[in-house]
Amino acid sequence: MSESDHKPDPAAGQARHAFMASDLLPDSRAREIRGRVFTPMGAFVPVFCANCGAEGGLCPEENMTFMFYLCNKCAETHGPVAGTMMMPDEVFWQKLKNEQLERHGRYLTEQELAAVVEAGASPLATLINERRKGV
Repeated sequence: MSESDHKPDPAAGQARHAFMASDLLPDSRAREIRGRVFTPMGAFVPVFCANCGAEGGLCPEENMTFMFYLCNKCAETHGPVAGTMMMPDEVFWQKLKNEQLERHGRYLTEQELAAVVEAGASPLATLINERRKGV
């Protein structure tokens, strides 16, 4: 065996580094599901904080391939995860409601919201588009 047989393959090292450096978030659902809740809208499974493990409510079991959740305490303590949306759903929906009432005096229908987003030149459209992009 020659010395060259023991040299590391640079391509293998780069591939290993790329895998280790990828920004994969953990799934916040349990590996073994306990506490499944059945509702008329389908089955829901518990989710837990990816950092401390605190209970975080339920998410639909069907058609969900991934779920990441940080509790408010961990989000406030450790700050936002790079490249992710940190506005809680409750805050987003309240802002959406407030903007509709302020601009239109009522809640818009789904079709009206779609038209606002398509026009794209209002604070309401900006709010919705930022949420879609995860800003």
